[in-house]
Amino acid sequence: MRVTKVKTFVYCPNRNWVFVKLETDEGITGWGETTIIGQEQSVEACIRDLAVYLVGRDPRHIELHWTTMLRNSWFRPSLVITSAMSALEIAMWDILGKSLDAPVYQLLGGPCRKKLKVYLNDWTGDSPEIDDIVASARRCVDQGAAALKWDPLWRCDVYPGEAQFRRAVRNVALLREAVGEDVELMVDCCGRLSPENAARFAQEIEPYNITWLEEPIPTDADVSALLTVTGATTIPVCVGERIATRRGFTSILENRAAGVLNPDPGHAGGILETKKIADMADAYYIPVNPHNCGGPVLNAANMHIGATIPNFLIHEFFASDMPHFERIIRDGFPVVKDSYLEVSDRPGLGVELDEAALSGKPFKRFDRSGMWAPNFDS
Repeated sequence: MRVTKVKTFVYCPNRNWVFVKLETDEGITGWGETTIIGQEQSVEACIRDLAVYLVGRDPRHIELHWTTMLRNSWFRPSLVITSAMSALEIAMWDILGKSLDAPVYQLLGGPCRKKLKVYLNDWTGDSPEIDDIVASARRCVDQGAAALKWDPLWRCDVYPGEAQFRRAVRNVALLREAVGEDVELMVDCCGRLSPENAARFAQEIEPYNITWLEEPIPTDADVSALLTVTGATTIPVCVGERIATRRGFTSILENRAAGVLNPDPGHAGGILETKKIADMADAYYIPVNPHNCGGPVLNAANMHIGATIPNFLIHEFFASDMPHFERIIRDGFPVVKDSYLEVSDRPGLGVELDEAALSGKPFKRFDRSGMWAPNFDS
């Protein structure tokens, strides 16, 4: 079997999803996906560069091709390179599974579970107002949600003013009061705060039974800065979505600088690399919830990983994505039932996209400055 063609697609229903399709001389095709906020066109171009190597080779030799692409990147690999590699690697797993008439999870050692507990992200709507967020949370719980993640630090940036800080703490307190004690709450800081401010914030929200505190500090901070946060709170600190390859996690694990890891298969290196990261974390008794902010192919890849790792914690699912999935999936539509997703037994990843539908919503450039303090760039 040989790869004959590599196609790329950028589809933008509410954010840009980058898909890749590998075609082979035996008629078996594989779907992969990545996304990299603000650099989607860069990663698409990188996929095309890597395709020059991959065309003409057997896509089932996944470990060989992954290692070769990483080595051939020559410089220290950027997140653009590893994200492009991730999309291709996921597509190769899809092809391998289809060629053997087996779901990917069986090829990774078989299932530890077939149903994955789900938490919802992107459920708050467009309003930053606390009352609207609380109302959205109540609706989600009324519809059966058992776990919710959100960012209460709207427009905070590294050194928030006292009013901003108190507003974020109040957001957490009111949400816990609204949903009750049985709903899990995860707080995502989006890398906004300085280590000292993150430590203070963690201490302030400890009474509200938070499952984890995600990306509390900027991702270019070193491990000692992260230890400032983890040492100040009993809330598990979660990091990993913007870290590439297993080597990026070694110092975090060796220093026990996090209580939860969330490597993203679309950035970290794909399915097998994410599983290796999870295996490393398991040696330190640290649970893993693979990060999942992409479209249906990344969602499927995450599910196969989650099915096979013994230290799996919970599966991330964007509440806003279901109607967009429905428009582009031909087969393998995921359905959340009783806060769980069931892993597909179809060969490969178990999801097939409608290639024609992917032209319906082309790339769109987004301005990220609205995430931070008003007039930050003035």
